[in-house]
This record gives sequence, structure tokens and C-alpha cells, in this order.
Amino acid sequence: MEGPDTAHGIRPFARRFENAAAKLSDSDRGFRHAPGTGESTRPPSARSSRRTGEDSGGGSDGGAPLPRSGSADPYPKIELHVHLEGTIRPEKLLDMARRNGVTLPADNVEALSALYRYRDFDHFLEMWRATTGTMRTGDDFRRAVLDYALEAKAHGVQYIETTFSPINRNKWDGIPYPAMFDGVTDGITAAAEHYGVTVRAMPSLIWGVDRELAEECAQWAVRYRDRGIVGLDAGGNELARGDVSEFDRAVAIARDGGLGIVPHAGEAGGVRAIRDVLRWNPDGLQHGIAAAGDPALMAELVDRGTVLRVTPTSNVATRVVADIAEHPLPRLREAGVRCSIGTDDPALFGTTLGQEYELAERLGISPASAYRAGVDGSLCDDAVRQRLREVGDTAFGAPTG
Repeated sequence: MEGPDTAHGIRPFARRFENAAAKLSDSDRGFRHAPGTGESTRPPSARSSRRTGEDSGGGSDGGAPLPRSGSADPYPKIELHVHLEGTIRPEKLLDMARRNGVTLPADNVEALSALYRYRDFDHFLEMWRATTGTMRTGDDFRRAVLDYALEAKAHGVQYIETTFSPINRNKWDGIPYPAMFDGVTDGITAAAEHYGVTVRAMPSLIWGVDRELAEECAQWAVRYRDRGIVGLDAGGNELARGDVSEFDRAVAIARDGGLGIVPHAGEAGGVRAIRDVLRWNPDGLQHGIAAAGDPALMAELVDRGTVLRVTPTSNVATRVVADIAEHPLPRLREAGVRCSIGTDDPALFGTTLGQEYELAERLGISPASAYRAGVDGSLCDDAVRQRLREVGDTAFGAPTG
């Protein structure tokens, strides 16, 4: 897939491809958001203000005690790495499961939270599969976007890029693609209208699925490009990712449709996982922290201008990093690799965006640095990017050097 369009420094998502297939430009509109139908109207409860790692249900034990967020976060934030399904707090997850007739591994908040203490990455994936299947309707996706926009707003968020996994829900639960994409994009519209939060989204391919399923998902993503879908992700079990070239055609469909590519790589899969996906000239990497063990790879990421979307608490909770004191963020920063900060799955890890920014600051990534990496690493359009830069300059001062 190398060629003149993959030169370093070019932002493929900002291009308007002339060869985008006309048949992918139309989308089924489905139901639209009606104000007042189900979105939360109250601020996040005290649980969102955070507890320490020892008394949270987030599985962060094994790392240093995590910092408390203040009652009001004093600076703006951007989040580029958060899974929509992993934002649903236990109370709402239980309500959704009851509404949709889904049986969860636990039937109360305390027991469900206790399951969010992970032995290892495979155990986390097991819990992910057990809980995310509660989403069965388009309205579930819309509500999830709205609820998380409201929660993140309390932590100063200006812009969110969230991922979601439609392949699983379509093939396992029979949810039509239009219902899921309409739900997410209706939530995007409502989040801006009701809460003033800009949300964009990208579907995630699943490592190991048939190439035909990946290509189908990419086609649906392109159909919703003008409604807030900005990219294509790939994730799941990195250790079972197989030959990533199986997704080359899906990536090409997304590229030709004007979308960015931001795969998961370098979390549990090591340096090789990052090198495997560089064939796509990605616009960023979800995680990417394994690069800290390879100076040549870090130098290449710097040369490419690749922004990593790092989630400190998640890395400790899934045992990818043994202890927060050993997190590779400082090494990445020293090598000049730019890192934005996210929550990954805040409900499953018992964290918040405010907490992750504070933790990153302890690891040497200043709020200004994390914010500006988020601006530059986002897949938003130029108008949104300029607005975000102005917000950052007001909060942190104009960048120097």
C-alpha cells in the first residue's frame, strides 16, 4: 500500500478523494434524535469524581494509588481513545441489560464492579465480551454517546473521538448496521446541541474476522462520513491478530472514502504489532506504548508525526504494564513521541478523563502537551481544529518554539 499518497506528513483524512464510490455516499437515515427522549439531564454522580486505586472497582490494583480529581477541572481536555461500549457505568449497564433481556455475570452494582479487577489482558477481554453485548438497539448507542459526553464535560472535555464495535453486534446479536450508525451519529448531534461537546466516532474492525466483514464495516463507515464518522479502527486481541494484510482492502475503502486510520497496536502485542500496521501509514495509534522499547521505532514515529493515544490506568489494569511507576510514557516523551491521553474504557477501569490527565502529568506529560497532541492527532475538520487550538491557547498560552 506504499505510494506517493503515503508520504510522511500528509494527513489522509483531510483529503477529498475523487474516486470515492458514489454508491457509498448515500446512507439510510433511520430514526432521528428527538430532544428529551432518554438523555440524562443530571451531572455525573459522585462516583465520577474518583476514588483511589485501592477502593475503586476498576482493577487498577497493582499500580500506585491513583490521584483524585478536583471538584472542578481547571483546564480543557481532548480525548481520542475511548470505547463507547466501555463508557457505560455499572448502574446504566444493569438498566440496559434488564431493558434488553440480557443476562450479565452479576445482577447488582457491587458484584458487577468487583468483576472489573482483571487478572490479565485475556480476562479483560472476557469481561468486555460479557458486558458489551447489552447494547441491542440504536437508542442504546445514542444514549451511550449522550451519557459519556455529559460525564466528560464535567472534566473539561472539548472534543472526543470514540470507537464502537458494530461487527460483533451485527453478527452475534443481529443488530442492523443502520441502527447502530444512526444511534451513534444521532448521539453526536444531540451531544453538541444539548451539552456543547463535539464528538466524532469510528467503528472498529476486530482482529481475526473475515476480510469480507471488515470491508462491509468500512463501507458503512464511509456512508456516515458526513454525520460524524471520521475514521476506522482495528482492535481486539492483538496476540491473535493474524495477517493484518487481510484488512488492506477495508483500509483502502476507508481511505478512498475520506476517513482516517487509527488502529490499536503496541498494547499487548509488542513492537511487532506496531510495525505490522505501519503498512497503512496510520494517522495515529491507539496505545502504541510498546514502541518505548525500540529507539529506532520511536524515532520513526517522531518522523511520521504519529500521535499515540495513551491510556495509563487501562495499561496497568490489564497488566500490560506491571506498575504505574513502570509506565513507558516518560520514555516516549523523552524520545519526542507525542502522546494524547484517554480513558480507554472508563467504566471498566473505574477511571475518568480528569484522573487520566492528572496521572499523565505525574508521568511527565503536561496538560498543555496532552491537549495539543490531541488537537494535532485528531481526525476532525480544519474548522473544529482551529477552534480547539484557540481554546488551548486561551487556557495554556500560545505555544512557544
